[in-house]
Amino acid sequence: MRVIAIANQKGGVGKTATVLNLGAALAAMGERVILVDLDAQANLTTITGVEEVELSSYDLLLSDDIGLRDIVQSTAYDNLLIVPAEDTLAAAEVQLADVEQRQNRLRNKLDGVAADTWVLIDTPPSLGFLTINALTAATDALIPVQCSYLAMQGLRGLLGTIETVRERSNPDLRLLGVLLTMYDRRTIHSRQVVERLSEHFGKQLFKSMIPRSVVFDYATVAAQPLVHFRETSAGADAYRKLAKEVRKRAKES
Repeated sequence: MRVIAIANQKGGVGKTATVLNLGAALAAMGERVILVDLDAQANLTTITGVEEVELSSYDLLLSDDIGLRDIVQSTAYDNLLIVPAEDTLAAAEVQLADVEQRQNRLRNKLDGVAADTWVLIDTPPSLGFLTINALTAATDALIPVQCSYLAMQGLRGLLGTIETVRERSNPDLRLLGVLLTMYDRRTIHSRQVVERLSEHFGKQLFKSMIPRSVVFDYATVAAQPLVHFRETSAGADAYRKLAKEVRKRAKES
């Protein structure tokens, strides 16, 4: 089982789009994929087309009697499942503070997942208990970074959090890679960001870069992954290439 936490405490960098489209691309390649929505905004749940939520990731984290099988839902796409979220998840940050082994709640609930399954976790734009749970449960962390100088500034805090999680609860957590999103090859600024991140992260920077495109907005309105909504778009192609990179890196680790 590969558990990938897609994390960045900065909002608007493409975390949810990456979870959805990477997951859909892997599923289209024949992999079994479970998406886990750990963001109280529940955007992943909405754009996956989930209409009714009886139990959510909130119940998974806070209830000892509820397991993954009680919550996971199928989607309209083969091999692609989801653990949905609701706005009640916002209360989990406070409630987890008083729970025993609070950083291990999600990891314990994933214990029974089949070995050939991919679990992709969408995290909130913060470094609180929900993100810590995702990183503690994860085999890998994937960091989406918007192609802008300001978006790069928050990386130090996230990398520090990943190191803290390694020291305290998940020594095997590794950085799978840094993904550049909203890339515009026409601008000098985007090219400068790519250059600086390449210097710092080297091979950990994914070769695939997600282009800036209004088509992502259209796919969101349609509640479909871009890789299905417009298969021939540059964004869909970028996520298919990313899926191949992710699968190759996972096999090499």
